[in-house]
Amino acid sequence: MAKDYMNYGGMVQDALRGVVRQALTRIAAQGLPGNHHLYLSFKSNGPGVDIPDYLRERYPDEMTIVLQHQYWGLEVTDEWFAVQFNFNKMPERLQIPYAAMTGFFDPSVQFGLQFQPTEEDAAARPAVPAGEPAAFVPAKREETAEDKPADTPPSDEKRGEVLTLDAFRKK
Repeated sequence: MAKDYMNYGGMVQDALRGVVRQALTRIAAQGLPGNHHLYLSFKSNGPGVDIPDYLRERYPDEMTIVLQHQYWGLEVTDEWFAVQFNFNKMPERLQIPYAAMTGFFDPSVQFGLQFQPTEEDAAARPAVPAGEPAAFVPAKREETAEDKPADTPPSDEKRGEVLTLDAFRKK
């Protein structure tokens, strides 16, 4: 395979992080509409992540925050966002660069994004193969008897599944 001098995978990651930036910009200006709420996961030890030391000690690799009811001062820039939460009844401001994000999920509409780790993180843990786009992560649901044909033997083998965004849109 030829070397990707254009870094298309990186471009896709940046574009997907732009979706997060746009969503947060809307929320900062208008608040959370309807039942929307966000799960935002990030590398707690990533470059530029500004969180209190005790949170970094408690979550040394990755942390997930939820924007739903009790958050304040959401500030959004081109490179990072900052938000304030109460931890143990103490207000704390977190500043997270988009580059440190590992996941974004809005369960109210079953929309999610998973971001590839940076090259430094890729060496530390298994990841999606380089150049692959980020995965769309639908909410997990339990398989029911109706989902499987009666003559299908049980199998422990996992198979890939192609998902389209149309499958998750309200009709």
